Formats: sequence, C-alpha cells, structure tokens
Amino acid sequence: MKTLVDEHLAKASSLSEINTHRLEELRHQWSSAVTIGLAQPQGRESKLVAKFHALAKRMQEREADYLRFTVDERAPFDNNAAERQVRMVKVRQKVSGCLRSLAGAQWFCAVRSYTATATKHGIGMFDALVQPAQGQCWMPETV
Repeated sequence: MKTLVDEHLAKASSLSEINTHRLEELRHQWSSAVTIGLAQPQGRESKLVAKFHALAKRMQEREADYLRFTVDERAPFDNNAAERQVRMVKVRQKVSGCLRSLAGAQWFCAVRSYTATATKHGIGMFDALVQPAQGQCWMPETV
C-alpha cells in the first residue's frame, strides 16, 4: 500500500519536480478520506467518532490551508518549526515553575520571536541581540 507521501514526493526538492498526475491522485485520496470522515455519525457512537467527524469537517472547510504546501513552495509540509519555537517556552516554564508575570512572559516571547526570525534570515542570535543595543535594530523585509 502506498503512503500519502510516497518516495517520489519525499525526494522532490521543488514542486516542479513532482509528477502532477501522482499529486492529483493523492489529492483525490485526501478528499475521499474527508468524505468518509464526514459520512460518520456526528457523535452518536462515541466521543472519538465525534472528534473524527469534527476533524473531517475542518479539513473540508479549510482544504486550501491544509494542502497549501502542494501549490506554494514557501509553505512547509509540517509544523515542526512552530513546535520547536514553542518548546523553549515550555522548557522555561518547567524549569522555573512559571513565567513570573504577564509582562515578563511578553518580553520573553518578543525576544524569542525576534531572535528566531533573525536566525531564519541568516543572522546569528548573538548579532541579532547586539545590533539593537547599538541602535541598529534589524527588521525583516516585507513580502
């Protein structure tokens, strides 16, 4: 049985390298899975069935968002980068027990967001922190 992301799609480095016929087959399989999920009763059987039905409904309503990575190379296939950004906040909460105040939490998140964005643009974390102290705050280019 072929998986949703088969070997050809996993090895492709750009959308232009992907076989469009195979991609359409996979989109059709995805759509069929959503249809099957919507055909399930809306919670008459169990809470798990209700959750699956709700997921299928969201997938139908937001199909373009879920499959954006198939048409836009800038969209990631997964959300691991976002999860990695949140992980540091959770580690800090576990180590210290909490973030002491709302203002402190907001400052911590602002600094983490700034350094993460700078790192994604090829600027080292140390340089990203030194530049504002020198009055040269870096800002990403608008798209």
